[in-house]
Amino acid sequence: MNGSACRDYALKYQLSDWTLFSATFPLQMASVKVAERLVPVREPVPPADPLAPGSQGYLVRALPVAEALSPIGVAGDYLRYVQLQYRHCVIDFRSSFEDYQKKFSSKTRSTINRKVRKYAEHAGGALSWKTYRTVDELREFLPLAREVARKTYQEKLLDAGIPESEWFVREMESLASQDQVRAYILFDRERPVSYLYCPIDDGTLIYAYLGYDPDYMKLSVGTVLQWLAVEQMFGEGRFRYFDFTEGESDHKRLFATHETLCANVLFLKNTFKNRILAHSHWWTGRFSGWLGDTLERFGVKAKVKKILRFNR
Repeated sequence: MNGSACRDYALKYQLSDWTLFSATFPLQMASVKVAERLVPVREPVPPADPLAPGSQGYLVRALPVAEALSPIGVAGDYLRYVQLQYRHCVIDFRSSFEDYQKKFSSKTRSTINRKVRKYAEHAGGALSWKTYRTVDELREFLPLAREVARKTYQEKLLDAGIPESEWFVREMESLASQDQVRAYILFDRERPVSYLYCPIDDGTLIYAYLGYDPDYMKLSVGTVLQWLAVEQMFGEGRFRYFDFTEGESDHKRLFATHETLCANVLFLKNTFKNRILAHSHWWTGRFSGWLGDTLERFGVKAKVKKILRFNR
């Protein structure tokens, strides 16, 4: 595991795409790097680090598990809350791009190549895209990426587009000065339409921010840029993995070479308040899932999500 800093962590109580409220815990945080994964665990245990003053416990992200875990249990003196379980998607670069393409069925390869050709035709017959890695290049990249981000549902609804804060800029430029970041933009002539931003941690590219202009959704610009970027990543020959981070999506599963069942596990002081917060968070999630399934059954979920994404 890497990191054990004590930071505030918010459990968000959400109903569909609305955040009702959040509960904040000061937690010591760690995550399991892709390269550190050995044997998946059956019974997660808290880290051995001593509990810092004021800390309510630990959050361990991307912990490989042998099987699905019960959501709430006890681990020693701690309440164990499995906040998220997911198939963690990874690209293994320890081969060639030619070998990587063999993981796709002939039908899928044909579909991806057709999307690339279709976009090239739309853009005037040639693909226009760029890689950014130096400090000066990243300074050029960020305003272009922000131009796209302001149009995305991640920005409008979740405030999760690529940031432009002073802290983020300092971090980005520090990484660039050490050759520890890659960023990419796909253009429609001069107009940026999709971006991808990937810090590098111990030879692993981290899928930090991806966004695309919703006007170009039917042209699959996110898929096109990811394909072009992955080919270049293989070509550099210096990376071990591409880490799609937590959560699942068709996009991640499409490009991944490996999937591992992982969990984000909170080990909280076993107090009455923390038990109430953990159980209520779990039940809120269950109800939110039921609501989403109900909207899907009545055929209105996609319409509601579209309204939420693009009209707020």
